[in-house]
This record gives sequence, C-alpha cells and structure tokens, in this order.
Amino acid sequence: MADDWNMPKGDLMKGKRGIVMGVANQNSIAWGISSQLAAQGAEIAFTYQGENLERRVRPLVESIGMDTMISADVTDDASMDAAFAAIKAKWGRIDFLVHSIAFAGKEELQGSMVANTTREGFRRAMDISVYSFIDCARRASELMTEGGSIICMTYLGAERTVPSYNVMGVAKAALEASTRYAARDLGPQGIRVNAISAGAMRTLSLAGIKGGKSLMGTGRQWSLLKEDTSMEGVAGCALYLLSPLGRSIAGEVIHVDAGFHVVGVPDAAEEE
Repeated sequence: MADDWNMPKGDLMKGKRGIVMGVANQNSIAWGISSQLAAQGAEIAFTYQGENLERRVRPLVESIGMDTMISADVTDDASMDAAFAAIKAKWGRIDFLVHSIAFAGKEELQGSMVANTTREGFRRAMDISVYSFIDCARRASELMTEGGSIICMTYLGAERTVPSYNVMGVAKAALEASTRYAARDLGPQGIRVNAISAGAMRTLSLAGIKGGKSLMGTGRQWSLLKEDTSMEGVAGCALYLLSPLGRSIAGEVIHVDAGFHVVGVPDAAEEE
C-alpha cells in the first residue's frame, strides 16, 4: 500500500527514534505510517510476534533501510520487559511510539454483540486492544526522557454502532478513554498522547469483520469528500502528531475518514 503513493520526503523526523507496533503486511496502517516516518528521516524499531510475522514483515522493514526488529508479545510481561530492555540498550531513549494493535475473535465480530460476546473473548479483546496500549505507554514514557509523542489507532465504532464490530467497538471506546487519561498523566513530562480514528481501509483487521468490505463502500458514498480513506491522509496525520508540528496537541481523537464521521443522514440518491 505504501508503495502506491508518493510519500513526501524531508527531514522533519531527522534525529528522532521510536517504536512501531502492529505491522502485519504492506497494507497495514502501521506500515503506511512507518513508511512516511522513514521518508522524513526517523529511525524505527519494529516489534513482531511469532516467526511467521517476522518473515512477512522483515522484507518491508529492510526495504526502508531499517534493521531493528524485536519480538514482543503484549500479553506476556516477561516478553515486554525483554523488548523494551533491548530498545533501551540500543538507543537509550526514544521520541515516539505508534501502537497499532487490536484483536477480537472472528466469531465475535459477527451478528449480535450481546449473543456472541463471551467472557473470555471480552477479556482477550480488552487485554490486547486496550491494556497493551496502557502498558506500552508506560514503558515507552520511561524512555522518553526528553519528551515525546504516542499515538494509537481507533475507529468510529467506538462512538457509534457499526454492524458486527461488536466487542471491538467497546474495546476502542475504552482505548479512546485510555488515550485521554494517558495524556493527562504523561503531559507534565512533555509527552503528547493522541489517537487517530481512521475510516474503513483494506486491511487484515477489516477482513476479519463479517461484512467488513461493505464498510469501505458505505464510507466512500456517505463521506463528505466522496472518497475512500487514504493511506496518505492517515500517515500524514500520524506524521503531524509525532513530529514537532503536533506541539500542543494532546488527548485528541482525530478522525481521518474523508468526513464520514460527521454525517448524520446521507445525501438522497439522485433521481434519474
């Protein structure tokens, strides 16, 4: 995906180092953000979970001139201890963190939330999608000795009901609340915490939702700009928030969805 658009190049992130968590393939939002950060001079450490993901992501990492990949299981404290210790040993301090990790069981991303959400499924979704952000924000902040910026990825399903988004919508609502509280806690240290609410995009996450592909068509038809959410827009917003351009921005949920989120009633179909 990132290769399909012209990334503005420059030195806005020159001298900045940080972590990107959640790259799954070339269509990942995290990868689009990473490509833009690299084009602006950032040094990036990528985390991954499992050998299969490492094999898939390593060629992407190398394609932008990076070589730091660190195993990290966000559900395992020992794994996280080792991952952040490795980053500290390599760089000492960091400037940014991109958290783009979420999970819910496929069986729970269809039909009725009330009928299909299990106790274990709820716990797992909240642990991976929300607690991991809180945990990573704490760990990253300890390395942001000169201030920094943290972002996470959310979706409109946190604010409004979306068919089959179900427990993930509940988790994203908790993630957005966590963003605000983390921004309050870390702000005095010069660390800005914000969230990007991206519109439906062709990612693995969208594929896991029953009827997910139709969300893209609806988003395009109903949006103010009458277009799909673009990787350029999401990556550009991330660059803005993570760079000095985002100074004084904290605790925000910024929608990047071609204006879809403000529409209450779609335009009436034109009569022939």
